[in-house]
Amino acid sequence: SMLVKHFLVLSCCYQVGQLFSVAEASKNETGGGEGIEVLKNEPYEKDGEKGQYTHKIYHLKSKVPGYVKMIAPEGALVFHEKAWNAYPYCRTSRLPLLFCTNEYMKDDFMIKIETWHKPDMGTVENVHDLDEQTWRTVEVVPIDIANKEEVAAADYKPEEDPSLFHSEKTGRGPLGAEWKNEMRTDCPYMCAYKLVTVKFRWWGLQTKVEGFIHRQEKRIFTNFHRQLFCWIDRWVGLTMEDIRRMEEETQKELEEMRQKGDVRGTSATEE
Repeated sequence: SMLVKHFLVLSCCYQVGQLFSVAEASKNETGGGEGIEVLKNEPYEKDGEKGQYTHKIYHLKSKVPGYVKMIAPEGALVFHEKAWNAYPYCRTSRLPLLFCTNEYMKDDFMIKIETWHKPDMGTVENVHDLDEQTWRTVEVVPIDIANKEEVAAADYKPEEDPSLFHSEKTGRGPLGAEWKNEMRTDCPYMCAYKLVTVKFRWWGLQTKVEGFIHRQEKRIFTNFHRQLFCWIDRWVGLTMEDIRRMEEETQKELEEMRQKGDVRGTSATEE
C-alpha cells in the first residue's frame, strides 16, 4: 500500500473544484477509441452514508507499458471504476473487465483508493486508522503541487504550474518554494490523504506491475491537483447544481470524443 499526501491551498469549495477538474481532465484523456466512458453518475445512500456514485469504463490501450500490452489478454486493458464520493471521504475501486467477468481471476487484480480530505497540512500520521501491523507496511509519499521537480518532463505545462500561476479571482498564487511555511492564517487550506492499495497476482510480473501502478497513480494525483489549483478561476463560485449540469454535458461529450479524433492525454512511461 502507499499513502500519498497532497498539500493544497484551496477554498472551502474544494469539492466543486475537484468535480470540475475531474470532468475537464476526463476530456483531456479521451479520443481515438480510448478514454473514459461514464455509465452512471447518481446519488446514493447506504448504511447512513450519503454521496454520489459513479461507474466509469476506462479504455487504456496506449496508456500501459509495452510489456503489459504484449501479454494482456482481451479485456485486460478495459477497466471498470466504481467510486463512492461521500466528501470529505471518498473510495474508489478499479478492476479490468477481464477480472470482473472471470470468476477464477476476480481476486487476482485490484486497485483501491481511499481518500480523506482534511483541513491541515498533512500532519495526521495515520488518518485512515489502519491497524499497527498494516500501517508499518505503508509507504508514505508526500506530494507538493508547487514543486515542478515532481512532474514528469512529458507532463509539464507552464499554464498548469502553481509556482507560476496567479488567480485573478482569489489572489492566490504563485506558490513559492516555501509556500507551506508562509500560509496566511485567514487562508483556508487542506490536504488530500490518498491510501492506494494494489494487488496484482500474476507470476513473474507482480512486483513490476504493482510498482508501475503506484508510480502511475502518483503521477495522476500530482498532475490532477496541479491542474485543479491552476483552474481555480474557472470553477470558483460554481454551485453543485452547476457541476451536476456540467457532468451531464461532459458524459455526452466523452462518448462523442471517444469515437473520433486521436488518442489524447497521458501515455505510459516505460521503466
